[in-house]
Amino acid sequence: MASAIRTIGHEDRLSLVDHLDELRTRLLISGVALVVAFGVCFWQNHALLRLINEPFAKQTLAQVKRGNGPQGQTYLAQQGALALARDTEALALTLSAPSSGLPAATRARLAAGIPRVRADVARIPRVPPANKPVTLGIGEPLTTTLTVSLYFALVFALPLILFELYGFVLPAFSPLERRAVLPLLLAIPFLFVAGVAFGWFVVLPAAVHFLLNFNSEEFNVLVQGNQYYKFAATTLLAMGLVFQVPVAILALVRAGILTPAQLRRGRRYAIVVCAAVAAFLPGDLVTMLLEAIPLYVLYEASILLAAFMTRRAAKREVHTAAQSHTTESHSVQTIIDHTDPGLSE
Repeated sequence: MASAIRTIGHEDRLSLVDHLDELRTRLLISGVALVVAFGVCFWQNHALLRLINEPFAKQTLAQVKRGNGPQGQTYLAQQGALALARDTEALALTLSAPSSGLPAATRARLAAGIPRVRADVARIPRVPPANKPVTLGIGEPLTTTLTVSLYFALVFALPLILFELYGFVLPAFSPLERRAVLPLLLAIPFLFVAGVAFGWFVVLPAAVHFLLNFNSEEFNVLVQGNQYYKFAATTLLAMGLVFQVPVAILALVRAGILTPAQLRRGRRYAIVVCAAVAAFLPGDLVTMLLEAIPLYVLYEASILLAAFMTRRAAKREVHTAAQSHTTESHSVQTIIDHTDPGLSE
């Protein structure tokens, strides 16, 4: 268990059985973390479902106000009942007034009915009903809730799972290689979170808006819950992976496959690739620009980081060569002194 909490040193020598035991322990810890996260997510599944349904509800609100679909028809009926109730109240107030010329008994009955009309008006919703994904099977609400809980559990348990994976493979690297790889490994979760956030706030709402409003007047749009959640998870995961582009580029630079000069010369191709990726994602022209610009900014940031890494590596090599030359000169001088002290004079 201790080997799964601390990192094995590069100099430590473990047998095959010890490696398998360490792998089993790390997988066990990752599995326990996933189970605990899943339990917490399932406990709070109502809050998680409201959170994941928010983009869908916001983008379908316009359709509901236009009266499209069952929810839209319900909203129009609510507004019609509200207008009728208000007109009835105004008419009752007018007829119950002494100036209406009606008999006193009739005016009294009308006045007595006004509070009931106001109570009925107060119960009519003023805002459109929130649109939600639908379920079609008898067990689908349960399975869909379990799926959403599992998605969020993976996100929450991912840092610990990555730590265990990192701790298992790290002993294979020398101390110098660790210093070179560590910044890239630390950047992966941060870039993944940034990509998911970008997908949540920009890509997913735009995609839902475009797809749900496309030719929606010709259909009663009913979105199945498991399909919507699968689409949302795939979109967010894709953006998280796309934001790993700087890590991939820096890894290629570290390996000597690419250079900052080659990256600068490839700017025109990078623009085309970013535009192609943005065009592949759902959305209109404005959405495509909003998606392509951050991707190209990541490419430019990769060039800057690659140039910085290359300069640091060059300075380190010069410094190491200078130290090696000084050490060799000192060794030669020591040999001369021990051989013939008169030669050093």
